[in-house]
Amino acid sequence: MATRVLIVDDAAFMRMMIKDILQKNNFEIVGEAGDGAQALELYKEKSPDLVTMDITMPEMDGITSLKEIKKHDPNANVIMCSAMGQQAMVIDAIQAGAKDFIVKPFQADRVLEAINKTLS
Repeated sequence: MATRVLIVDDAAFMRMMIKDILQKNNFEIVGEAGDGAQALELYKEKSPDLVTMDITMPEMDGITSLKEIKKHDPNANVIMCSAMGQQAMVIDAIQAGAKDFIVKPFQADRVLEAINKTLS
C-alpha cells in the first residue's frame, strides 16, 4: 500500500512541487493544507503516514501545528520544510518532534531521502 502523505505549505506552488515529486515516486497524497490550523484538522481526519510541513504560514505556523499534531498523535511523522536562513526555527521544530527537515527550493532526491529515513 502506498505511503499516505499530507502536504502543508501556504504557497500552492510549493505544494505542487512536493506533490509532483511524491506522485512520481508512488506516494498517495491524502490532502493539502495552506496553514497549520487546516493541517491539524486534515491530520485528524485523514491520519496520514507522513506530513511535510512548512514552518512559516498564516493562521498557525508549522511549529505550533507540529506540536498540536504531536499532542493528538505522539507517533506522527512530520518533516519540516524551511527556507534558507531559518536554522533557529528548524532546531525548534526538531525539539518539538519533527523527524527531519528539507530546505527550499526542494531537491527531489533530498525530499525522498528525508521521507525514507523518517519511515524506516
